[in-house]
Amino acid sequence: MNPKKLITYAKNAQNYAKAKYSNYPVGAALLTKDGVVVKGCNIESKAYPTTLCAERVAIFSAIAQGFNNFKALALITNDGAFPCGSCRQIIYEYTDNILIYIGQNNDKKILEVHINDLLPNPFGK
Repeated sequence: MNPKKLITYAKNAQNYAKAKYSNYPVGAALLTKDGVVVKGCNIESKAYPTTLCAERVAIFSAIAQGFNNFKALALITNDGAFPCGSCRQIIYEYTDNILIYIGQNNDKKILEVHINDLLPNPFGK
């Protein structure tokens, strides 16, 4: 699947984000090696530490559905942000140096980066 199409799935997921405290909606789309796309969005809580990022929602949902092999992950935010440290650790642990596409609303550029480049020294390695 091309990066633009995967970003489109992430954009769709972003529409479902529950970001009423941060006003920072994030969408994610995880492509399995079977060609299935599993979407995730950030979901916030008043108990802020219990908030889940879109990347983790997508990965945990995929695992709960029985998927364990992933090909690519697309993210979209309003400003093209990279995954937070907690998400980088989860992405590292549950994927095999996955390719991450990072998109920004109102910008057609898509950045490409591998998780090993974002997290060269993961916890527990």
